[in-house]
Amino acid sequence: MPAASRKTPRKRKKALAERPGLLAAEVCAPSEERPAAVQDLSRRIDADGGAVLATYREPYGGSWVVLAALPTAKVAPTPYQRDLSETHVARLEAVIQKIDRFLDPIIATPHAGGYWTPNGMHRLAALKEMGARAVVALIVPEPDIAFRILALNTEKAHNLRDRSLEVIRMARALAEDPASAKKPEETWAFEFEQPAFLTIGLCYEAHGRFSGGAYLPVVRRCEAFAQSPIAASLAERAGRAKHLLALDALVIDCVARLKAAGFNRGYLKPFVVARLNPLRFVPPTRLGAKGAPAPFGPTIEKMMSAAKKFDAGRVKPQEIAAMGISGGEE
Repeated sequence: MPAASRKTPRKRKKALAERPGLLAAEVCAPSEERPAAVQDLSRRIDADGGAVLATYREPYGGSWVVLAALPTAKVAPTPYQRDLSETHVARLEAVIQKIDRFLDPIIATPHAGGYWTPNGMHRLAALKEMGARAVVALIVPEPDIAFRILALNTEKAHNLRDRSLEVIRMARALAEDPASAKKPEETWAFEFEQPAFLTIGLCYEAHGRFSGGAYLPVVRRCEAFAQSPIAASLAERAGRAKHLLALDALVIDCVARLKAAGFNRGYLKPFVVARLNPLRFVPPTRLGAKGAPAPFGPTIEKMMSAAKKFDAGRVKPQEIAAMGISGGEE
């Protein structure tokens, strides 16, 4: 009888390092330990008609935060955020009125003439709509942290249109800032999340009903963050967006041909784009160096050429059904 196989003993995990952050008693430091920037911010809040409620170090990273009540008139959303959702604002108003309390402070950073909130646009709009004269805010002294906070915004779930518009607006704001305009686009890879959002965001700006979801699978295979200055990279992306919109016009014509042939289901555009996509069955490793994107221009040109030759009469109903397309609005 064969000897029982022995399991290789697992190596013991190294002892976990001490948990990050501060102890509860360390969060509230004596006033004399507060940095000059934090003391200046507190004085500014008072001068702006606000009231400092507490100054402390947030417990995870130990960064300084000022909890304060600010005049709503002094607070505005960062100008590069997504569009306001009136529906979401109405829901927030209903909740605040129902409990007769506002218990979710916004985040704010100091800005010339007042304060910007990168995470609190809808809550602030609801309060202003209801006539509130003050809003409680967690104020971060460093203005540039707004970009990172915006990248992690969870106030309202993003859809592709929201996120793409938000990213392109951030990029444009950075390109217009002399201190940032010469820095490579890739500097903000974390904040932008995906390079495809920049190009698709430009398309949404040009055409609000652009079907970004149909094109995202191919665009993200052709995009990488640029090493060129962001001001220059935006000009290049504007050309890409124009190219993509030209393809979209041809795809719309293909959809019309499908409908004329009797295909009246929704989501025909994603089907057409997928059918035209020359990268659909190409593994990433076949595109060259590991992780290297496919060339944007030639890829879109191939799709445009295929769109011009698209024959709706050769499409079978089961092909559309096989893609899981069962209906809906385009």
